[in-house]
Amino acid sequence: MAQPLANTEAASDRDRSARDRARAMQEKLDIEHKELGYWDMVWHHLRHDKLTISAFTVLTILAVLSFGSPLIARYVLRTDPNRIDLFETYQAPSRKHWLGTDEVGRDQLARLLYGGRISLTIGLSGAFLTMTIGVLFGALAGFLGSWVDDAIMWFINTMSSIPFLLFLLIVTLLFKPKWYVLSVFIALNGWMGTSRMVRGEVFSVKERDYVLAARALGVPTGKIIFRHVLPNVIPIVIIMTMTSIGGLILIETALSFLGLGVQPPTATWGNMLTKAQSNFTLGPHLVIFPGLLITTTVLCLYLIGDGMRDALDPMMRGR
Repeated sequence: MAQPLANTEAASDRDRSARDRARAMQEKLDIEHKELGYWDMVWHHLRHDKLTISAFTVLTILAVLSFGSPLIARYVLRTDPNRIDLFETYQAPSRKHWLGTDEVGRDQLARLLYGGRISLTIGLSGAFLTMTIGVLFGALAGFLGSWVDDAIMWFINTMSSIPFLLFLLIVTLLFKPKWYVLSVFIALNGWMGTSRMVRGEVFSVKERDYVLAARALGVPTGKIIFRHVLPNVIPIVIIMTMTSIGGLILIETALSFLGLGVQPPTATWGNMLTKAQSNFTLGPHLVIFPGLLITTTVLCLYLIGDGMRDALDPMMRGR
């Protein structure tokens, strides 16, 4: 009986020692975390979020390839995205044309790279403009309140009542805008939701003690907004920006499907996918690759946005 009891006591001592080491290690990590600042904690969380890092890596590769498309097409593919060759229509992927050719013999990979540059630029520029307008109006409405808030909210509700597709249809028919003008029109019709979100956040922040103290000391309103209010709104703005880019790329794709997007011969992932649907039986690769790039890009953006939300929100960081 003595031997089993001795073994049991030894195992119990080992378990207790392991728990003590784990507790000491956790206390050390807690102390290190307390010494880190807010943005250091954000960076620490993101570095250990493998899914977000993977999504960011994939998105970065797509962006580098897309924005470097002129050099890649000239020195690697040795072709022009708009060069027509009627003797090589609907070619399957091969060593000469890595992703095949389209209905008029244009190299599919070169057009995808050029199209990615347009699609990503529409998403990035549209999201930047959306966030700028939305944050400006939302911050003013939430911080100043009173008649300023009523006037801004009336304007936001009025803009929200305009049918989005009808507005873009009229704009397209009257002006036939280029892709960069179209991105501006898309952004001008999508900032209202951002403004409402920022307004609600500013309403919460402006009642905190340090903001009330700054107002009591006579600090100018503009300085309070830019130094005390907007920094607390930055996390939600970053998250909304990442998801907004993906949303704008999908909107451009939907507009191309309706014939209202960027017009050929300028290539975007949206109009390439739309045009290829009618020729799916002749060239399935013309549908698969643009659809795959759109799906991958939007998925990466949403994963990055979700990872940023977890990193920027202290309540989500420990989950």
